[in-house]
Amino acid sequence: MASLAFLPIPAWQRSHISSRIPDHLHTSCLISPNLSFFRLGFQRLQRGSITEPMIVRSSHQENSVVSTIQAFDVPILTCSEAIERLRENREKHKGKQKYLAMYSSVFGGITTDPSAMVLPMDDHMVHRGHGVFDTAAIVDGYLYELDQHLDRILRSASMAKISLPFDRESIRRILIETVSASKCQKGSLRYWLSAGPGDFQISSSGCHQSALYAIVIQDQSPRVSKGIKVVTSSIPIKHPKFATVKSVNYLPNVLSKMEAEENGAFAAIWLDNDGLIAEGPNMNVAFVTKEKELLMPRFDKILSGCTAKRILNLAEGLVKEGKLHGVKVANLTVEQGKNADEMMLIGSGVLVRPVVQWDEQIIGNGKEGAITLALLDLLLEDMKSGPSTVRTPVS
Repeated sequence: MASLAFLPIPAWQRSHISSRIPDHLHTSCLISPNLSFFRLGFQRLQRGSITEPMIVRSSHQENSVVSTIQAFDVPILTCSEAIERLRENREKHKGKQKYLAMYSSVFGGITTDPSAMVLPMDDHMVHRGHGVFDTAAIVDGYLYELDQHLDRILRSASMAKISLPFDRESIRRILIETVSASKCQKGSLRYWLSAGPGDFQISSSGCHQSALYAIVIQDQSPRVSKGIKVVTSSIPIKHPKFATVKSVNYLPNVLSKMEAEENGAFAAIWLDNDGLIAEGPNMNVAFVTKEKELLMPRFDKILSGCTAKRILNLAEGLVKEGKLHGVKVANLTVEQGKNADEMMLIGSGVLVRPVVQWDEQIIGNGKEGAITLALLDLLLEDMKSGPSTVRTPVS
């Protein structure tokens, strides 16, 4: 019997192998009907070059039928070649956002070259999801609510059993210097704390040092205040133990957002296990009742939103003006939410976004609510000229 290689064939190759065999050979005795495609071999050519499968018949047959398919190259790259390809890939796939600067504790500094903004594959955050993150808006060269977000990521790191690579003040200084190096005036700072690189085991005991990463993203897209539609999510909500940690385990959030988009909506709203209103995939939700009371779900089972908490504080100004009669955090039913005069999403990304429809229910009069828009104006003003407790100068 002729020797055969037993390497499996990639799925993308299997579909066209049979079609390349001449029709008269399909029924020919030259090809055994018992010949399995799993017995097709590969031949190694030059460095990194691999041929596609060859069909080989048994040695007891007089003639061998070999179908050689054109080779393709998998090059083995030097470090400089890999970096150059990363740079070319970045240039080829430019998006709306620009990455202006990145800090990595792995290489211990800041880079402004997007092609160098990479992570080690053996980082526990990459292959096990063992990492936490947070964000802060950049407005006119100031970081908005940096300290509030920094406190939250430190709580998340503690809950995720991630030791800190530096003390709080050092992390804060690194984040500010990263934004300063970027020269960004409008955008966002995102940062991660990870168990760090080490190996590919499920335990983080092999990670020799926790890691800090940060990236500055420039965003020139205009603020949008047009009303949107939301739907009720069918994706199971995270258990409170995990929902209250801002970790990188965002698969439920991603699927929830995709579900909304597939149904012509902006976001999907989660309900908790008791059927009460919880949150969106990466934002909080709030309502204005017919009695002009601002209501927001309790934070004990969901992520404690920094922007949402700031809105609760700013809303007190509307109470003093008589535009609101009260502000309350409470358990809310779906019926309460859908019968509200106004509904809004709140977060560092969406800021304050009016909701005009939830599932098939029109919210209020179907237009952007006056209180919602007033809260958006208050937040934008706070971001531009608020107190030093929420605005941190970069330079």
